[in-house]
Amino acid sequence: MAKPASTLLFLSKRRILLLLVVFSVATGLVFFVRSAFDTCDLRRNVRDSLEVEHAAKVGPKAEESPLEFMRSKLVLLVSHELSLSGGPLLLMELAFLLRGVGANVIWITAQRPLETNDVIYSLEHKMLDRGIKVLSAKGKEAIDTAISADLVVLNTAVAGKWLDAVLKEHVPQVLPKILWWIHEMRGHYFRVEYVKHLPFVAGAMIDSYATAAYWKNRTRERMGIKMPQTYVVHLGNSKELIEIAEDDIAKRILRDHVRESLGVRKEDLLFGIINSVSRGKGQDLFLQSFNESLQLIHEKKLQLPPIYAVVVGSDMSVQTKFETELRNFVIKSGIEGSVRFVNKSLNVAPYLAAIDVLVQNSQGRGECFGRITIEAMAFKLPVLGTAAGGTTEIVVDGSTGLLHPAGKEGISLLAKNIVDLARQVERRLAMGRKGYERMKQTFLEEHMASRIAAVLKEVLHL
Repeated sequence: MAKPASTLLFLSKRRILLLLVVFSVATGLVFFVRSAFDTCDLRRNVRDSLEVEHAAKVGPKAEESPLEFMRSKLVLLVSHELSLSGGPLLLMELAFLLRGVGANVIWITAQRPLETNDVIYSLEHKMLDRGIKVLSAKGKEAIDTAISADLVVLNTAVAGKWLDAVLKEHVPQVLPKILWWIHEMRGHYFRVEYVKHLPFVAGAMIDSYATAAYWKNRTRERMGIKMPQTYVVHLGNSKELIEIAEDDIAKRILRDHVRESLGVRKEDLLFGIINSVSRGKGQDLFLQSFNESLQLIHEKKLQLPPIYAVVVGSDMSVQTKFETELRNFVIKSGIEGSVRFVNKSLNVAPYLAAIDVLVQNSQGRGECFGRITIEAMAFKLPVLGTAAGGTTEIVVDGSTGLLHPAGKEGISLLAKNIVDLARQVERRLAMGRKGYERMKQTFLEEHMASRIAAVLKEVLHL
């Protein structure tokens, strides 16, 4: 007797998810970005095959995109680089949103290396597959596009150098239609050659109120420059990430496989920090806190499941001085049995499914926003974050997570918070649920699209 169609569809989806798991775990050791995009395509094919079933569940067609007014408009996106860092990937998301409503989108990478590496190749082809045209940063076509575009989006402060270098005498003609999207929170980005044209653009879009205030004060006090009309736009989680986060079967499979690859059992507690490994992201202070938490557990003779730390964001091919310091600290402290290092990956969902608590430990002024924080909330994870930057606009201290000071003064409090969440299971789970509810109310892709749409209407005087 034949199996019901719904059962076959379910089994087909399970097979695809298993393929996703196998790939995702493999990326923990070696990162192949082309395969990452192939995996996304596999998931999209599954969604297409389930279109009839999905339509029956959701009923009427989804509401019109708030960006629908951008249909047929010519938009030039200029990124200072094309890499796996947050800024370029976020601009790509905007490109896809705009293409989704029928805008004509053109991409320029201002600082493109002469030789194309695997990351650039894959990201460019991902855009080309979506109908986004990729241009050289220099030349007549780039200039003509900037002049004829309805909107030009400069991504990050560093992209400002492209204006004089390429547009030259045409800069004044283009400035009134530039929306400058700024993500930086570090002082070295405040250089005249980067931002001298900032007062004359149509507007600046910044990811958090903390970053907007910092830019307003810094440009005025240090450079004598006045910020243009500034808009704060909190980011949102992609529909693809939400789909995985809300699929209990997918999460369980991902969790089991990733934990098995890390040598972590189901009943163990796993605290994860997911950022590119650098001093500003605070992996060194996190490991010091984690070591102190292990000492507290030992000194107080607490009866807890074994706890582990995983650092996701290494670069196995180029081990920096800082990462060497991290590994040496782990060995010197005798905690190598409790700490795992994982290579950076475009696909963070497997690791979010595998951990129990996210640590967002960015230092100095903190994160401009901190996308990984809202991604963790989608997976119902509590967040232990620094009380700085955009994190304070996402995490509700004591409700969706716990905050601690940046710097060395935060080490002991973070250690205490790690122990507290390890001991208090119900509190940990409740924080995760509250974080998920907050994310659903405020930090979805549709929320971000609506916020961006409001900005574009003002900038374009619509």
